[in-house]
Amino acid sequence: MSGRANAPKLCVALDRESRESNLALVRLLKSHSAHLWLKVGLRSFVRDGKEFLEDLRRIGDFRLFLDLKLYDIPNTMLDTMREIHALGVDMLTIHASSGAQAMRALARYREANPTAPRILAVTALTSFGQEDFGQIYNTPILNHARNMAVLAYESGCDGVVCSCFETQSIKAATSKSFIALTPGIRPFGEESSDQKRVADLALAKRVGSDFIVVGRPIYRAQDPRGVVERILEIL
Repeated sequence: MSGRANAPKLCVALDRESRESNLALVRLLKSHSAHLWLKVGLRSFVRDGKEFLEDLRRIGDFRLFLDLKLYDIPNTMLDTMREIHALGVDMLTIHASSGAQAMRALARYREANPTAPRILAVTALTSFGQEDFGQIYNTPILNHARNMAVLAYESGCDGVVCSCFETQSIKAATSKSFIALTPGIRPFGEESSDQKRVADLALAKRVGSDFIVVGRPIYRAQDPRGVVERILEIL
């Protein structure tokens, strides 16, 4: 298993069809809890609630990443941040397009509350390709992602969510220490499904991803633990 301090950290996405199937997956991975983050997204959190987070903590010493992609007016986002802080998770996502005022409010809260979760701002969803992104935002993905990242950086966020194809440009425009979490990772060339800007482990490492998110290639595998072990060895 890689021991490099700057190796990307693996986030396992818990997107399975039921609470029990997610918990069964986590139990399989318990022996690697010191090296893994668990990503709890909208589906699982809406269905299973904060009790699910407590279930995960009882299984092992995992770090928890709540991926709700908050996007609302600043006061509502700040109030929600306070509630999420009470859940004891380690990282959360918001949308950078919620604006500087909202991001600064959350960053100030985190600065005043050191146990609050890290704040990562979503730049452009990895399900977008150039054409459908342009229909909505009327700008190339790379330009938009970099601009959103700079706004998040200047507003005090801890990092961003972006694809591997924007990571180097974002780091160059902000800081090497500004966190880049990259979803859409297909470790061994698996089918991309609904993701469009996907990457493998080699690219994620080369561009300097700090966190990678892997879901279906792990939880749909016949041997999920074996896949995780292979990924950790490469990282």
